Amino acid sequence: MHKPRMQLLASFDIASLQYLDESGQTTQALPDFATPDTLVSLYRQMTLARMVDDRAVKMQRTGQLGTYPSSLGQEAIGVGVGAAMAKEDVYCPNYRETGALLERGVRIEEIYAIWGGDERGQNYRHVCEDLPLSVPIATQMLHGAGVAFALKYKHEQLGEPIRAAVTSGGDGATSKGDFYEAINLAGDWKLPLVVVINNNQWAISLPRSGQTACKTLAQKAIAAGIPSLQVDGNDVIAVYQAVLEALQLAHEGGGPSMIEAVTYRLCDHTTADDASRYQPQEGVKEAWGREPLRRLRIYLESLGIWGDSQEEELQRELKEMLEEAVRVYRQTPRDKSTAIFDHLYGTLPEAFIEQYQQLQGDS
Repeated sequence: MHKPRMQLLASFDIASLQYLDESGQTTQALPDFATPDTLVSLYRQMTLARMVDDRAVKMQRTGQLGTYPSSLGQEAIGVGVGAAMAKEDVYCPNYRETGALLERGVRIEEIYAIWGGDERGQNYRHVCEDLPLSVPIATQMLHGAGVAFALKYKHEQLGEPIRAAVTSGGDGATSKGDFYEAINLAGDWKLPLVVVINNNQWAISLPRSGQTACKTLAQKAIAAGIPSLQVDGNDVIAVYQAVLEALQLAHEGGGPSMIEAVTYRLCDHTTADDASRYQPQEGVKEAWGREPLRRLRIYLESLGIWGDSQEEELQRELKEMLEEAVRVYRQTPRDKSTAIFDHLYGTLPEAFIEQYQQLQGDS
């Protein structure tokens, strides 16, 4: 059979970024921001995120919180994203974002309030324009595209400096239609949006290999005309640098970017899950050798600026901070039972009046 002659129209490449390998050794010269002080700060925030998560799991087990999604092993992604963002940017997160929330200035007791069922926790004191956590998968990415459109509109119509929206999701989010709609819109309208994918290898119990035949998740952005990059998601320096460059592009009017951060979930999907039923334990054991805190600590020790005494002092400081946050959370009076109606309706429908009156009696 005659083989038709075809002309190559386009070709694409996906690059990967890493600064610290799994043994804590540098693979290339570090970026300018990576001073010893900054790296110690990033290590501190990752340690805090891990401690906040660990305490949250314990509180859930004792009935003090509802279902909780830990970010164990994924702290470099959240902390790297939050650290790179400007205060004026807007965060449209998914639900596994302890490190990013802490970097954005969200208080520990606010995080606990969210997962304790108190929606007032999402009325952040320090980042009032950041969106609440999104539990539905990938819907927050459409919200992020909408926010990015609003920010671009304010720049074009009102002359405001370009601010960026950052949205995040797991590898499972890239299998949802919301994800494709959001990146298609962002690419076509050149929106100031940065999409960060936490590829922790598991969409609840479904492994990444069961979701897509793509060699990388980053390449999914190609169809939307969006520049994309894969980074070592256990290397907080790489995450920080990649997000920083993507935000700079957005702030300069260059449009959206997507970053796939490759890591591994070292915990259950949530406290309602038992990952031991489906995660090969050998893979988990191997992943512990690549986790981000160990990696950065080894590097800091090689610089001679970290050791057991600094670690002990850090643990003491953060434990005191954590205990105070838990105390504030426990002592916060619960919201009124009628809050579900108070914040949903301007005028209460007649069909709900009786229920409202019953709830008033429970408050």
